[in-house]
Amino acid sequence: MQQEMRKDREWSVIDGELCRVTEFIPMALVQNGKVLAPTLTEPYASVSLECKKVSCAIKGFICHKMDFKHLWAAFKERPLGQNEEVIIVWSMKRLKSYAKIFPLLMPRLYVMVCPKGAFELMTDPNWKPELTGEARFNAERPIVQWQP
Repeated sequence: MQQEMRKDREWSVIDGELCRVTEFIPMALVQNGKVLAPTLTEPYASVSLECKKVSCAIKGFICHKMDFKHLWAAFKERPLGQNEEVIIVWSMKRLKSYAKIFPLLMPRLYVMVCPKGAFELMTDPNWKPELTGEARFNAERPIVQWQP
């Protein structure tokens, strides 16, 4: 079974949760810093996600231009290394009070490229208990990140 998320109420199930992106399928592209989409009504991309809070597979549709540009940058503009993974956090809770007035206009995704294994370290405190302190922090720390 796969859960699909397109609207905010569907995405809100994972609000504030760390999710690993296992697949990024763009339906638009970025050229010279501009997003070129085939239509105005279709999503810019889809992502397959792994999230500890949801037991089934998740397919999320990216409908905000800036969220798409950040994912594009993580997957296309800088080649994703073999020992890297992309982790996202979708959140409405993090919006500033003035931004909550126009939520449809605001991006939602915090995108991070992290060392492979960071997702497990961030979501399971019992994973690799021998890794502590600064070593654990460095193993979790994003290599590059984009904030909404």
